[in-house]
Amino acid sequence: MTGSAVCLLSRVGSRTCAVPVELVFETMRPLPIEPLAGMPSFVLGLSVVRGTPVPVIDAARMLGAPDPTPPGRFISMRIGARVAVLAVGAVLGVRTIPLDSLEKLPPLMGEASADVVEAVGTLDSGLLLVLSSGRMVPPGVWAALQAEHPS
Repeated sequence: MTGSAVCLLSRVGSRTCAVPVELVFETMRPLPIEPLAGMPSFVLGLSVVRGTPVPVIDAARMLGAPDPTPPGRFISMRIGARVAVLAVGAVLGVRTIPLDSLEKLPPLMGEASADVVEAVGTLDSGLLLVLSSGRMVPPGVWAALQAEHPS
């Protein structure tokens, strides 16, 4: 397959994650979060983004981090007509990744437990689809991307 994809790269714990930029609405500093009772641990609660309450998903907890740190950035993502926020440690920038390379990267949700994948799918199948399009970026690939486009 030829071509490339433009991805937003973020840091989640010690991992680097790539999300297709067409799914990203905006990035922002973390906003106040109102916890919700009865939600899985990776759902931090609701934040009001541009006047609308949206769910906040902690990427580190979703990927099974044993002791996740508070989020450093929010990535607001489009899920059809709705928006959800992915809480990450840092936003690293936007990079163009060849499709051949992108397809070889492990899926973001591949790091999540089966229980987490099932819980996300139960809560919102659209969110599961969006998160499934994300990829993990191994350190060697991240080093190559940085060498091509230093910040």
